[in-house]
Amino acid sequence: MSNTERWRIEGEYFESCNCTVLCPCLLSHLAANPTEGHCDVVLAIHINRGSYGAVDLSGLNAVQALSTPGPMGQGNGVLAVYVDSRGSAEQRDALGKIFSGAAGGPPSLFSPLISKLLPTKPAAIEFAMEGRQRRLSMPGLAEIAIEGLTGANQNVVWLENVSHPFSSHLAVAQGKESHYRDHDFNFNNSGRNGHFSPINWSVG
Repeated sequence: MSNTERWRIEGEYFESCNCTVLCPCLLSHLAANPTEGHCDVVLAIHINRGSYGAVDLSGLNAVQALSTPGPMGQGNGVLAVYVDSRGSAEQRDALGKIFSGAAGGPPSLFSPLISKLLPTKPAAIEFAMEGRQRRLSMPGLAEIAIEGLTGANQNVVWLENVSHPFSSHLAVAQGKESHYRDHDFNFNNSGRNGHFSPINWSVG
């Protein structure tokens, strides 16, 4: 990691993808065919505490939108990154490096799957969580809400030891509302697969 700063993030993440519940990527190391033949996924991240070198990232948000034409593991993906417009220029630059994959760590695990990285954009990003619900709002770009699915005793169902770049411990969820449109993307993942998890990442 000689070309990157040390960084760490503690927070929460959730995603909404276009597969039916349950996404087959998790049990196939990204090799299985997506249920719709291609992958369209939005990942939202809230940082409770974090830093990139000397730059404090606490309280900020970031979003990734990723599309692949077939099984995710086969690559040829296109990635769009959004960084919190509330951040300073230094904070936005740090978030862009982390979530484009340039700074290593879990977000960089998507890098081998990406053939086109779109320009990073600042955006108004609102991340909310309450109980088993998670919500992302980016006015003019995305409105996404997911809800954890329940099993025994009405507790959220969790998956352990799954193969996912962000976490091996994922809640099973479903999109209640999931719309994203920007660049050449137009995702409508309402009623489709979702996940959420706490995250604790560090590099360096």
